[in-house]
Amino acid sequence: MMSSVDDKLEVLATMSPAQLASEWASLTKSPVPNVSIDLLRLAVAYEIQCKSIGDLSSRVQQRLNQIAAGKTETQELAPGTRLAREWNGVVQIVAVDDRGAITWNGREWRSLSEVARAITGTRWSGPAFFGLQRKRAS
Repeated sequence: MMSSVDDKLEVLATMSPAQLASEWASLTKSPVPNVSIDLLRLAVAYEIQCKSIGDLSSRVQQRLNQIAAGKTETQELAPGTRLAREWNGVVQIVAVDDRGAITWNGREWRSLSEVARAITGTRWSGPAFFGLQRKRAS
């Protein structure tokens, strides 16, 4: 068995479609997608790399999905950002510290959506609640 990621990726170039399908099934535990052999080879290479060095961060995945959908665009939160939103007559202020952590009411939160949920008691997109999303031009 090959030890380095580079060695594993190099072998992909010589694999047959059946071998690639088997490798895909082994890596992902899911059915082989109905794509071209070249795209399957790229997908298997991606999975090998993810297993070795980790997947994309959830923030990057979210951004890529948003771009692919082409519906909205969300502004990034730079350190030092302060967001204000009035809700039921009370101004709610959220701050982003130098590490990118989100704070509200003296507590650190994982996401703006968690803060929006805590403020409203219902499921909200945090970026939408705080006015950071805008519709993309067609």
